[in-house]
Amino acid sequence: MREEEVPKGLKNDMRVWLLIAAVVLSVVMIGPGYSAEEGLNTDLNYGLDLEGGSWIQIKLQGAVTQLDADISMLVTEIVESAIDAPIHIISVTGNTGEGYSNAGNTVTFTTSAYVSDLQIDLLGLGESDISYSDDISNIVLFTDKQTLIMQYLSKALNTEVVPLFIGDDVEYEIRTGVSLEELQALMVPVGGNVLTGSDGDAIFREGVRTETRDMTRDILSEKLNSLGLKDIPVRTVGDEYILIDFAGTDLTTAKDIVEKPGKFEIRMQTTGNESVHVLYGDSIEKVGIVTQMDGYWNTPFTLDEDGAFALQKIAIESGAINDPNSHLLYMYLDDREVYGAPLSYSAASTLNEHPIYSWQASTGADEDGKTQAEQLQIHLRAGALPVNVVLMGSGQVDAALGAQFKRQVALAGLFALLAVAAVVFRRYHQKEILLPMVGTSICEVIMILGFAGAVNWQLDLAAIAGIIAAIGTGIDHLVIITDEVLYEGKLPSTKVYMERITKAFAIIFAAAATTMIAMSPLVIMGFGALRGFAITTIVGVLIGVLIARPVYGKVIKVVLDKAE
Repeated sequence: MREEEVPKGLKNDMRVWLLIAAVVLSVVMIGPGYSAEEGLNTDLNYGLDLEGGSWIQIKLQGAVTQLDADISMLVTEIVESAIDAPIHIISVTGNTGEGYSNAGNTVTFTTSAYVSDLQIDLLGLGESDISYSDDISNIVLFTDKQTLIMQYLSKALNTEVVPLFIGDDVEYEIRTGVSLEELQALMVPVGGNVLTGSDGDAIFREGVRTETRDMTRDILSEKLNSLGLKDIPVRTVGDEYILIDFAGTDLTTAKDIVEKPGKFEIRMQTTGNESVHVLYGDSIEKVGIVTQMDGYWNTPFTLDEDGAFALQKIAIESGAINDPNSHLLYMYLDDREVYGAPLSYSAASTLNEHPIYSWQASTGADEDGKTQAEQLQIHLRAGALPVNVVLMGSGQVDAALGAQFKRQVALAGLFALLAVAAVVFRRYHQKEILLPMVGTSICEVIMILGFAGAVNWQLDLAAIAGIIAAIGTGIDHLVIITDEVLYEGKLPSTKVYMERITKAFAIIFAAAATTMIAMSPLVIMGFGALRGFAITTIVGVLIGVLIARPVYGKVIKVVLDKAE
């Protein structure tokens, strides 16, 4: 009767079927195949050290500083260059001293030139009140020092300047390359300077804020991986550098790909060839798939609230709502025009009443129109790189060297498995124990690789090391189960077996939890290879504890029971 009960016990165990299903699904995800050109191949993605390819290091251009300037001189510099006429400052009220950058100010000035509300509003300095008498424009401007410094530097450096309040101080992030000497020279015409700290040194550092660095990394990652290439890891190094690995890609192609992402901006034509800033790519909330409507290809996108109101404001102020064909909407990538078209008459009419959140960028009806729409979708989806970047270093790993690494890793894995098998057999001297233990380890490897294939995880040497670490932990757990089951050298009764297997799994779960807790800091704070190693180890431990170990506990009892 026992021989008949053995297969029945395994057939009816859901844990066994779960393991079989997981292994089969993993094989499908791995996608093994063979071709005459490549030989044995899979759908797995390999890292730079296993596949060969290129790496590129880029530097984020920027500076973070604290500044001060004279409000009267700031207004004079900004307004005079905009209206191309001199102004005369009548008064400046409000807190004007150092340390009051975020306090409101009222600046009153006059000029002999005619100044319109639109001219002042387009400067982005704040609200204004304009009156006219005896061919003199009298302007009352409600602004603050922080806004004036931001607008002055933005125009002088042709870049975005982002202020951040830190207590009573304002820290300016300048999103382009600028040295301390250059910045000091820029502040002289407006009676300003770079502030100094308590140690007497200038408050200035090259680079960008951590939040800007992470935003740039995420945008680059989305941009590069949307191009349909293999998974491209984008990692940060400090606050200034980003490292990108291009497995299976030559250096020339890799450089070309990196140069494509850039600073995305939407501008509105005002008069002639002049245009005014509307919004940056970070105001683009969602990008839809390319569609064809009324025979024309369109790229749909959605703006956030700030972006929608900004576009409405500029459309009204520039006159685009009344004459769309004379006020085109342009999209730029690294100051290079990638799209330009007028507002539709229906959109212009709607903007006169309320902002529009959902837009369609039409590119044409033919195949070129479709191609342009797809390319525009990539630009919109990636949004704007907050800062410009420069290439700092690059290198290439020969494909043959990568293939050699893969062979060496495969041989090392096989050798490790044989070594484990030899140690296990020497300990127990029973093939009934050896085969289930080795078979369980092989199943775990397949499931880990299947998970990597399912989530498009890139396998590098660190990930392989994580798999080996997970398998080593798994063998330890299987030995604990086996020793508990054979505590007195023979298979115990079912009741005693259940008590011992429960004890074994209590130890296993505690050990697994300890391993995952130890690896968690590397997942959260780790960089590059360390993070990959930690994630692979945690995934391997979870697969083993939740799927493989319970099945081994069942199989080892059935096999030993049959052997008796």
